[in-house]
Amino acid sequence: MTAIHWFRRDLRLGDNPALHAAAEAGGDVLALYVLDPRLWESAGDPRRAYLARSLAALSEQTGGRLLVRSGDPREVVPAVAREVEAEQVHVAASHEPFGRKRDDDVEWQLEDAGRALVRTGSPYAVAPGRVRNGSGDPYKVFTPFRRAWAEHGWRAPAPDAAATRRSVTFADGGRSDAVPDAPVPDGLDLPEAGEDAALARWAEMLDGPLSHYADERDRPDRDSTSRLSVPLKWGELHPRTVLADLAHRRGEGADTFRSQIAWREFHADVLHHNPGAAHRSLTPVVPEASWARGAAEERAMEAWTAGRTGYPLVDAGMRQLLAEGWMHNRVRMVVASFLVKDLHVRWQRGAAHFMAWLVDGDMPQNQLNWQWVAGTGRDAAPYFRVFNPVTQGVKFDPHGHYVRRWVPELRDIPGKAAHEPWKLPRSAAPDYPERVVDHAHEREVTLGAYHSMR
Repeated sequence: MTAIHWFRRDLRLGDNPALHAAAEAGGDVLALYVLDPRLWESAGDPRRAYLARSLAALSEQTGGRLLVRSGDPREVVPAVAREVEAEQVHVAASHEPFGRKRDDDVEWQLEDAGRALVRTGSPYAVAPGRVRNGSGDPYKVFTPFRRAWAEHGWRAPAPDAAATRRSVTFADGGRSDAVPDAPVPDGLDLPEAGEDAALARWAEMLDGPLSHYADERDRPDRDSTSRLSVPLKWGELHPRTVLADLAHRRGEGADTFRSQIAWREFHADVLHHNPGAAHRSLTPVVPEASWARGAAEERAMEAWTAGRTGYPLVDAGMRQLLAEGWMHNRVRMVVASFLVKDLHVRWQRGAAHFMAWLVDGDMPQNQLNWQWVAGTGRDAAPYFRVFNPVTQGVKFDPHGHYVRRWVPELRDIPGKAAHEPWKLPRSAAPDYPERVVDHAHEREVTLGAYHSMR
């Protein structure tokens, strides 16, 4: 008897309880990935290119027995189950709005044929919806959520990849559909894909940067972050694996990293309870009339997306995005704040651009982080955040190294002066654009709109 494991956001063998549940249900396991045209076409080129590489790595792990089929999962999954006479299809549960609806539809199709969709685990240490307050309601503020999340706890990791290869026999599913050509955009340097690469990066983090992570995680000029957002998005690594390793570490670095995992799970929980937050503000904070429109909006988007705003930290971040399909987290907050609060462009436009370019583009994390910066989301601050791109640059890139790396027009400006090139003679950076707006003025405009709404 064969059971199917339908891979989605768990492109790995290790710490994959749904895969082991499939093995326990029958003899061989058919490893299936369904390439949904709706998701493929809506993803940006960087994510498509990375997914193709991650699937190649997973196929190698299964001895070339990963069955890839293209089409609507509501049709493909039941059809494959019929072909191999599988009674059960095993998955890690989806919690984002699209995935929940898709899985319910697949479950009904399978049930009509006398088969079952079996959900085991999820892409999170604690599945969204599990952590609630004393009244049984979801949390709206991060800090109490983090406390309750930690108290709830999580299971120990499932067997690792080596143990899984010894205990799981993969069935030959026959001919796979070819993964569509996914060229890497010109100038984009993608990270290595696959479970082995993810574990190697995590091991590097544990061996060094974790010890000073709390102090340096906001420094884009230093390689002090894990960049695990990419493998976590694709499930090449499970957060439970990370948390298990952190349990053996002491110190502020480990505690801060654990909180970052909690933020990821908080955003997934918020979207689980508020599916409309994927596209709508949870709390509107400025009047509709305050947003840029028409040609003005498009000019603002053009300067922002190209990294030509005249604000070095903003431009460095946007150019890093185009070059790596990734951006440092502190810089993400600064560029998002600049778009919404200096250029007065709705957060949805920025979120869509990020989703088009980020290799780690993940619906709950992307949308809810944008809402956090815009002030429309959960865990609102007692004040309205407006990031100053100059003071942020001076504080977190004090020597200007990050800015000069990504904005070569400023390479001859030494030290922190690179954050304010307009204070120097024009000859110091003749090719760098003038500022598109004056931050001090736009800050007052935004605060005025905020107070008028209140």
